[in-house]
Amino acid sequence: MLVSNYVGDPGGTVPADIELPFERQEYRDRLHRTRLAMERRGVEVLFAADPSNMAWLTGYDGWSFYTYQGVIVTLDDDPVYWGRLMDAQGARRTVWMDDEHIVGYPDHFVQSTEEHPMEHLAHTLASRGLGNRRLGVELDNYYYSAAAHRALVETLIRIVPGASEQLSERDGISDATGLVNWQRKIKSDRELEYMGIAGEIVGRVYARLRDVLRPGMRKNDLVAEIMHATVTGTETHGGDYPAIVPLLPTGLDATASHLTWNDKPMEVGVGTFFELAGCYRRYHAPLCRSAFIGEPWPLMRSAEVALIEGLEAGIEQARAGNRACDVANALSEVLERAGIERTARCGYSTGLSYPPDWGERTISFRSTDETVLEPGMTFHFMPGLWMDTWGLEITESIVITADGPARTLADVPREIIVVDA
Repeated sequence: MLVSNYVGDPGGTVPADIELPFERQEYRDRLHRTRLAMERRGVEVLFAADPSNMAWLTGYDGWSFYTYQGVIVTLDDDPVYWGRLMDAQGARRTVWMDDEHIVGYPDHFVQSTEEHPMEHLAHTLASRGLGNRRLGVELDNYYYSAAAHRALVETLIRIVPGASEQLSERDGISDATGLVNWQRKIKSDRELEYMGIAGEIVGRVYARLRDVLRPGMRKNDLVAEIMHATVTGTETHGGDYPAIVPLLPTGLDATASHLTWNDKPMEVGVGTFFELAGCYRRYHAPLCRSAFIGEPWPLMRSAEVALIEGLEAGIEQARAGNRACDVANALSEVLERAGIERTARCGYSTGLSYPPDWGERTISFRSTDETVLEPGMTFHFMPGLWMDTWGLEITESIVITADGPARTLADVPREIIVVDA
């Protein structure tokens, strides 16, 4: 089936006072790219449950992802927002589609032991003549469960004539995991503008951190300062909530990569790494730095030198036409010369996101990823070191440019932040 050239006319009966984060033409372009990808996979109807993909396709923005929701994409009509009825009004305030393309299910489906919201989705598809089309869903996604899939399939078989035969065939419902994510890999000028603002915000967060960090300060009080600066943003742009809360383990806790905070005082003689991000209109600029109260250990200082050199080597290789693995290999060569063995991936694509992750779940900086880098791709270059008794993180969010090495989104000194004891 050929992809229709129909991309809708974002506008319609959308209230004039709704401020979309992007021009309507950009949504048209995104929809067209998604449809081309659907055609390549043989998908006639796509159900995207990932809130990042929902926002990218429609503009929808709300804290409603704890209940079932999604966007229905076809080849010949505007996308349809589908979600909880009380959140349909949020869709009317944020999406570009008209009211006919906003569908809400009643609250008796919410967290019910007798009914599942995906039963309502099945009826929605059937009522729009889509129940027997080739359907694609995001099977491997935080927001799409095994129970949801079972309820959707069983209900379609029950209510749609001929669905039983179609869905019982191999790949009757296609796994469309990542289909939309991969269309997001190259950022538009407006997206890069938002990520640049996020980079400014995270720079201000670290400036505030430097101003207030002191020995004996309760860690939760430090996090309060971080969160305040994150949301305050700049003089011209307020900050959004990042998809990941502040991570700042200290001492032995810094040997682990994803611990948050407690109410203990900041200790003298140990290091802390900070994994934070600026966020603007859901676009992220993650950035990690490390701090030490007192004089950093010689071993940590030598690792700092190697890590910064490795970052610079990787950024030098982060050029259009090179591969993702070239960045990882450049870092590894520097660390190996310094006697540091590091096997984990060292970066990932990032941009628009919602909790629990600010990555796009597509391209990774690792030795096995041969994806060719293109201008407009954005990454968190993240070579953290988690050793036996300490941890060190120094990272950069970067943009692949048309000429030369990648540029960084933030301007924050990379050296360990040293605080007098």
